[in-house]
Amino acid sequence: SPQGVKITKNTKKGTNQTLSFYEKFAQGPLLNGLYWTTWYNNQPLESGNTSFIYYENMLLGVPRMRQIKIKNNSCTVYSDFKNGIKDCFAVYTDQKEDEQSFGLINGSAWTYHTEKEIKGSSYWGLVATYSGAGYYQDLSRTQEESANILTELQNNLWLDRGTRAVFIDFSTYNANINLFCVITLVVEFPATGGAIPSYQIRTVKLIRYITTWDYFILGCELLFCVFIFYYIVEEILELRIHKFSYFNSIWNILDIVVILLAIVAIIFNVFRTIKVDSLLGNLLKNPNIYPDFEFLAFWQTQYNNMNAVNLFFAWIKIFKYISFSKTMNQLSSTLGRCAKDIFGFAIMFFIVFFAYAQLGYLLFGTQVQTFSTFVKCIFTQFRIILGDFDFDAIDSANRVLGPIYFVTYVFFVFFVLLNMFLAIINDTYAEVKQELSEKDELQITDIFKQSYMKTFMKLKLKKEKISDVQKVLHSGSGDLEFQDFRETLKEMGHGDQEITAAFSKFDRDGNKILDKDEQRWMKAELEQKRVLIHLTELPFYCHKSLAKQVLHLESSVAGIVSQIELIMEKLGLQGKAKDAATAKKP
Repeated sequence: SPQGVKITKNTKKGTNQTLSFYEKFAQGPLLNGLYWTTWYNNQPLESGNTSFIYYENMLLGVPRMRQIKIKNNSCTVYSDFKNGIKDCFAVYTDQKEDEQSFGLINGSAWTYHTEKEIKGSSYWGLVATYSGAGYYQDLSRTQEESANILTELQNNLWLDRGTRAVFIDFSTYNANINLFCVITLVVEFPATGGAIPSYQIRTVKLIRYITTWDYFILGCELLFCVFIFYYIVEEILELRIHKFSYFNSIWNILDIVVILLAIVAIIFNVFRTIKVDSLLGNLLKNPNIYPDFEFLAFWQTQYNNMNAVNLFFAWIKIFKYISFSKTMNQLSSTLGRCAKDIFGFAIMFFIVFFAYAQLGYLLFGTQVQTFSTFVKCIFTQFRIILGDFDFDAIDSANRVLGPIYFVTYVFFVFFVLLNMFLAIINDTYAEVKQELSEKDELQITDIFKQSYMKTFMKLKLKKEKISDVQKVLHSGSGDLEFQDFRETLKEMGHGDQEITAAFSKFDRDGNKILDKDEQRWMKAELEQKRVLIHLTELPFYCHKSLAKQVLHLESSVAGIVSQIELIMEKLGLQGKAKDAATAKKP
């Protein structure tokens, strides 16, 4: 029909214009940006075939262009338009990807390559997620040769209506700051027509050890490895002792997570160093190849993310070591006690929240960017709770239901549900704070008190041991043999090791017999130690005697008070008796 022919012509015209704009971009700004051959005064750079972007960033190897295409007739045309629309290219999916050779057929630009063959990886674009496969063409190290390659691709219609995405990948190295930039420029051609540009720049430090500071970092990393090995052994021993009860503590699980993430980080660090050396070695041998740093850059980014999460968990572990404080313990106790209430409330909250998200998506999804997908609706509604919203866009999209949606959402979610959530936490916090104030928690003073009692008990035990040895020495009249000394002290509860050590210290001639001189020496030293222990115990005894005096004073005061109350009762009874006698007299 004439209408169908008109639609086909307009579609082809729009597609040709879009692809023409891209070709102009590739021949102009792209090549001028990739190949810097002159100074600002148009004098040539003395860098050979090597390009230095912005004069500082060396272009590594050659850039690569890659495209992903969709099969023709990959979508279904409505029957009334089949006569006018002969071609149909659907929205991109992996199943509809074109894998047929086309154009000149020979060469990598005209032959399909799988993701495994070109060592590619998927890319999360603005319109869809694309595979790492496709048709690719490596450019040259000079601008003239690259321009000729692009002209050949343009003349043979390398880009057509089936093209859904074009990727331009290249890597640079800045020696001034020892950083690599792995860059991906993307142009997506959606099924609706037009072009959507985007980019991805990963700045990573792949060569780690150059300066003195870098080697200091290496020393810290080796020390970190030693600590990790120590904690691995410690956790294994604890696991063997406690078995499955080890996992009952959330802190033990957190320790395991931190150690596992640290082990993965160490392994990747070693792998990254070896892989970079291999890639740079191949690039130096053949500078006309495409350097595939994209794989390393991707995993370096994941490595940084993993270290960030691991560091976060390491900081959270601080709560484990400061939980003895009543103030620090309030947070964990509050969250632990109100967890069930919060979980029940969360179910009710998200039922209402997701209902409003669906409502917003259906009402404004086609006209407001922040409501264009369901996921964006969820984040937009969280932003509304925080006061970040665009009411004019909602009002313009639907002048009747837009204000109703906004007002009811703010009322129910912000004023009602959010305040209920805060009320649950506030009530639980008040209860926990009251209980902790009433209980005798383990505070710093209690720790000092416990250490004080332990020290006192050690001194007392040591004094008793000295008294036992002195009794043995006083019980004998002549020489003291080791066997008699040992048996007597063992009956008093002493161990073989301490008995042998005590006897050997004063047995000068080593005949296992203490003569009178050796016994006299032993008695003198024991008495000296006894006096020192007694002097050390004086503060403890003073503290004890003071406590006893306070208790005695309290009991005395209580006795005096009870006696006064008894006297007052007797006086009251006598007064009542006199009043009664007076009342009986006429």
